[in-house]
Amino acid sequence: MDLTALAQEHPDHARRAACIRTLALDAVAAANSGHSGMPMGMADIATVLFEKHLKFDAKAPDWPDRDRFILSNGHGSMLLYSLLYLTGYEDMTLEQVKNFRQLGAITAGHPEYGHAKGIETTTGPLGQGVANAVGFAMAEEFLRAKWGKKLFDHYTYVFAGDGCLMEGISHEAIALAGRQELSRLVLIFDDNGITIDGKVEIADRTDQKARFAAAGWDVFECDGHDPADIDRAITEAKASPRPAMIAAKTHIAIGHAAQDTAKGHGALTDAAQLQAAKAAYGWTAEPFEIPSDLKAWWEGVGAQGRAAREEWETRLALLSDGKKAEFARAFGRELPKKLSATIKALKKQTSDAAPKVATRQASQQALEVINPILAEHIGGSADLTGSNNTDTADLGTFTPEDRKGRHIHYGIREHGMAAAMNGMALHGGVRPYGGTFMVFTDYARAAIRLSALMGLPVTYVMTHDSIGLGEDGPTHQPVEHLAMLRATPNLLVMRPADAVETAEAWEVALMQKTTPSVLALSRQGLPTVRTEHKTKNLVAQGGYVLAEAEGKRQAILLATGSEVSIAMAARDLLQAEGIGTRVVSMPCWELFEEQPEAYRKRVLPGGPVRVAVEAAIRFGWDRWLFGERGRREKSGFVGMHGFGASAPAGDLYRHFGITAEAVAEKVKSLL
Repeated sequence: MDLTALAQEHPDHARRAACIRTLALDAVAAANSGHSGMPMGMADIATVLFEKHLKFDAKAPDWPDRDRFILSNGHGSMLLYSLLYLTGYEDMTLEQVKNFRQLGAITAGHPEYGHAKGIETTTGPLGQGVANAVGFAMAEEFLRAKWGKKLFDHYTYVFAGDGCLMEGISHEAIALAGRQELSRLVLIFDDNGITIDGKVEIADRTDQKARFAAAGWDVFECDGHDPADIDRAITEAKASPRPAMIAAKTHIAIGHAAQDTAKGHGALTDAAQLQAAKAAYGWTAEPFEIPSDLKAWWEGVGAQGRAAREEWETRLALLSDGKKAEFARAFGRELPKKLSATIKALKKQTSDAAPKVATRQASQQALEVINPILAEHIGGSADLTGSNNTDTADLGTFTPEDRKGRHIHYGIREHGMAAAMNGMALHGGVRPYGGTFMVFTDYARAAIRLSALMGLPVTYVMTHDSIGLGEDGPTHQPVEHLAMLRATPNLLVMRPADAVETAEAWEVALMQKTTPSVLALSRQGLPTVRTEHKTKNLVAQGGYVLAEAEGKRQAILLATGSEVSIAMAARDLLQAEGIGTRVVSMPCWELFEEQPEAYRKRVLPGGPVRVAVEAAIRFGWDRWLFGERGRREKSGFVGMHGFGASAPAGDLYRHFGITAEAVAEKVKSLL
């Protein structure tokens, strides 16, 4: 349907959709930056969705049972900002729209979670929103099974373009959604045939409808500019027993001189062309001006869900006091009171027994006491459950047949898993964790970065954390990954030395409300180094004195994870020669950096030789070797200087010189 037919057959709708189109044109023109074409092209779909289908209340944007609307093709952010302003979200003022893409405005170039109410997730990297939506839909299914339809019964809608569907993460996400039969998930594909470089066909000939059908989705089509056809397609999609994809045929930058061209994708700022487009819409208002009757209509749309929200609040109020408290605790990301005592008991038991155990196995032991208490904890693994040890006996498996199951088989989909966990955390009411080999943080990297950017308490269980995994060789041995993860702002990277530190690391991760965590865990068995029980969580300090020097302190050994026991053995060698040696375990640099300087000075005083030991590259260690009262000429590093090799773990540690003897010799060479 073209604009002339739209105006003739659906004049009221045409004027309402023009509100979105003109705001997008004006904001992009004012910023001289942005993407006009997608908001113009998808305005009809958005208008129908918000008017006739989306369950929301603009005055209560955090209502837990609202429908979720996700703009995966986030470059078209003015579509979302226009909708939020028009429907009456209080923080999305006209002034914010006018300051699109300007410093300090909540109207960032791409939608940023936390900047404005109604933005469900940060969608800059294409495809992330699609995978987030899968996590949103899984969380809804779980919560509906747990709490009942009276409290959770909503849909997740996601807009996506060709770019989202070309990115590899989309394949992981749609395959997972199809297998899980997520019937409350509706993806609307902006099928306009245009990308930045030109027509889609210059780079892709994928039949997207066939692709979704092959993954187990129900597929629908509509004219993306015919409101009656759009309404029909959404109605049919909502009734589907499987996830639904609607291929909506649209014109990018409809009504503009750049319609159906690559130029229409970007910033349309030519003044004459802008006015001509507005004329094509029959629009005569001044820039950024929305006629009062249209603004009132849109605000009415924003208030349509108020009655449903108030009825929901009445149903919530009818719960027992205990259930209401549990609901508030889960959505407030608070921990059950008895969790801390339970972890302390596990620590004491472990210190007393002093087992030699891989920290990946110790992680599972911690989860065995955590999961029965933390009922919203949902785990999973990227087809490595037996290696990552993410499952526990009480969880059950999340499937279409058992929505109360709390362990998810993500398949070999590290990136999709990480992004889906972001969606689950964003939905609220659940706490996701998931595992893979640490080397595959490369595959999950973009989603991990977004966890940190959005401030989501997702826990990444990354096992096989060093050359200690052995025979699988350098393709599977992470050497630079700790440095890469530590370089990421707002991310806790915890590499525990034994089962006690592992339990503490889990407690630290669960205490976070706005920070994701990576647990870097060993494949190989590690001796217990924390044999004296401490009720205090020492991992929460980031670094601490594990063993003090006997006699005059001449050396400080700093180590993480599997190399802490090597440092302890090196200390024995040095002490036998009368060289007083302190061992500092540093499971989490980020937390140590947050400690008061007085504490850091007590742990790392100036004077002694410092040697760091880690089966990874040196990058980053100099901060602690000579950045905190240390001296360059009195510091050294024992670890990796290149990639690993394929051999048994013990042979590799000797081959690369990561041994107690090598550490002791390094210290003596610096004295």
